[in-house]
Amino acid sequence: MSDGAKSKKPANTAFKQQRLRAWQPILTPKTVLPTFFLIGAIFIPLGIGLYIASDKVRELTFDYTECRKPGATPESPITEWSFNEATQDCTITFRVPEFFNPPVFMYYRLTNFYQNHRRYVKSFSANQLKGDIIGPGDKNMATCDPLKSPPAGTLVGGSKEPVAASAQYYPCGLIANSMYSDEISGLTCVDASGAACAGQTTYEFSEQGISWPTDKDRFKQTKFLETLTAPEVLATTLIPPPLWQKAWPKWQDGYNSTNFPNINTWERFQVWMRTAALPTFRKLWGRNMDTTLSPGTWTITIHDTFDVNKFSGRKSIVISTVSLLGGKNPFLGAAYITVGVICWVLGLAFLFRHMIKPRKLGDHTYLSWNQPQAAPQARAPEVGGERSSLMTTR
Repeated sequence: MSDGAKSKKPANTAFKQQRLRAWQPILTPKTVLPTFFLIGAIFIPLGIGLYIASDKVRELTFDYTECRKPGATPESPITEWSFNEATQDCTITFRVPEFFNPPVFMYYRLTNFYQNHRRYVKSFSANQLKGDIIGPGDKNMATCDPLKSPPAGTLVGGSKEPVAASAQYYPCGLIANSMYSDEISGLTCVDASGAACAGQTTYEFSEQGISWPTDKDRFKQTKFLETLTAPEVLATTLIPPPLWQKAWPKWQDGYNSTNFPNINTWERFQVWMRTAALPTFRKLWGRNMDTTLSPGTWTITIHDTFDVNKFSGRKSIVISTVSLLGGKNPFLGAAYITVGVICWVLGLAFLFRHMIKPRKLGDHTYLSWNQPQAAPQARAPEVGGERSSLMTTR
């Protein structure tokens, strides 16, 4: 190696040569047994607290996937349902067994919907959602494929005019196009006596405050509205996603100055755009922060336009309260209790074994690495080699 070449040998320091002092505890019954009992003493009360907090959460879930199917039988807590083919409305009657103290949240729950698919997760334009003016050929729109812009010659608007050369879907991408489109009404009490609902006739859920506060910075009203002032230009330049045109009647003929969506205030859209990690998930639809939901028989009407059959999924409504630790999750408390019990069982087993048949502990002062090393003795030379020495010993 030349003098100018840099050596790859690590520096002669305690850190790089791994000479730092280290503590290696010796596991003895006096140290192991208290550790088991201490972990159990901490985990079991903590797990009981978590389980009790989860048990106090009130939750009601009902599946309405088969509501539009003739002859389908609803499952508890639904008592009956009906579907109106003309309006595509599903009316569900269900029983609330106990008081739901505020805040009360309503979620929609989907199964077998893979929002975590790589192509699906990437299919949106952050610049478009921030309100920037970008065209279909812009590099910031490339991530929206395959729903970036409508095919040339597509007819839109009430007069069925062809789309402009610079037309684009707004919002573009697979995530926005597949948005949950069922419209869920508030609750209405239908008890004959009326007293069972504690005088309540309706119970409403608000959209306000269901998205993350930081989403206000991610979603802005588009600046296209400042330049596309003519109605016919707006309708042929910014096109609703294909599934939006089918699900929402107000967008069947495209956008105009009165029905253009403001994604800065549309919090249900913002909630949907946060993709879920698992194929079974729930997303927040609304909340009621002030009023207690009373026990009784209630009805809810759902405008059923979100088709789950094409991905073999199911959809449900979840009405739930929360605790300081969030929603209902008995698994966390049960896991802590299980670990604590296992630690106590192992601790008692080892303690019993140690008391019945104790094992003499080794004295670490006699370990070879703890003794002064004797100087190696000189080896006597062999005469005649290995073969001759073997022959003489026989």
